[in-house]
Amino acid sequence: MDFVSEYLLFAAKLATALALLGVPVVVLLAARATRRGSRGEGEVDLEVRQLNDRLLDNQLTLEQALLPARAFKKRRKQLAHARKARARSAAEDAGKRAFVIQFNGDLRATAVLSLREEITTVLAVARSDDEVIVVLESGGGTLHGYGLAASQLRRIRDRGIRLRVVVDRIAASGGYMMACVADEVIAAPFAIIGSIGVIAQLPNFHRMLQKHDIDYEQITGGEYKRTLTLFGENTAEGRDKFQAEIDDAHALFKSFVATHRPDLDLDRVGTGEWWFATRALELGLVDRLATSDDVIGAVAADREVFMVKARRRRGLLARLSGDGLAGLWRGRGEIPR
Repeated sequence: MDFVSEYLLFAAKLATALALLGVPVVVLLAARATRRGSRGEGEVDLEVRQLNDRLLDNQLTLEQALLPARAFKKRRKQLAHARKARARSAAEDAGKRAFVIQFNGDLRATAVLSLREEITTVLAVARSDDEVIVVLESGGGTLHGYGLAASQLRRIRDRGIRLRVVVDRIAASGGYMMACVADEVIAAPFAIIGSIGVIAQLPNFHRMLQKHDIDYEQITGGEYKRTLTLFGENTAEGRDKFQAEIDDAHALFKSFVATHRPDLDLDRVGTGEWWFATRALELGLVDRLATSDDVIGAVAADREVFMVKARRRRGLLARLSGDGLAGLWRGRGEIPR
């Protein structure tokens, strides 16, 4: 027992020493990064992957297992000739191309920072016979964030380039605001579509503060600088004004959708409801049912397909922040709460 106690005491001392040594190292690295400034942080690394060859390689791997040796050899030659012909067309700058962009949205539409870089890059090289496929997933969020994201997609159509949006799981609210911009909206049968509505909600702690004799002062310049508040006593006039603002935002949302999909019955679909894509097809919210795999696979049959992804660099301080630590925990399959 004495040995065990001494061992545990030694282990505790060692852990403490390592922790104390680690703190100065982190501080020194952080200070060094600060002295250097934010050089490199926020810059974009662009990743471009050609998808045709990857799809063909997967196909060949399976066919090798399925076909007799002679038949497989013949098949491999056929695909090799097709690959060379496609490469020759690309070299002559005559082949049709498709660019695939992925957008995974959060409440603040932060992915728009990468989206604008990806679209700017594609538009710098795209020709009128090219097309862009956006694989979209978002349950919506802030109106201004998704308004900007939708405007980024509008840049593609304004250049006369065909735009298709494919939804595998969800394009609701701000997500549908983006999707409706496309020339064609495609969705998997059970994807969630719609939710053309606006919502705002907040708690009010006024009665709790009043119960504990806590005063709350709010000073504004402008009659409607603040309509509803978390801590003050809300008035009927303030609620009416806030409701009017929500109604106006909803009207703008519906007008935006109507501009891009004029055949929709906005009285029917602009109620804030959502539908599975099978029902959304009947309502005209989507144009056909398919998954992104179906769409990309079909396009790859006669076009060069390129996946374009912009990744923003993160500085040392950002990597050492809570997001970085949460990422480490995610790698272990758990996030501290």
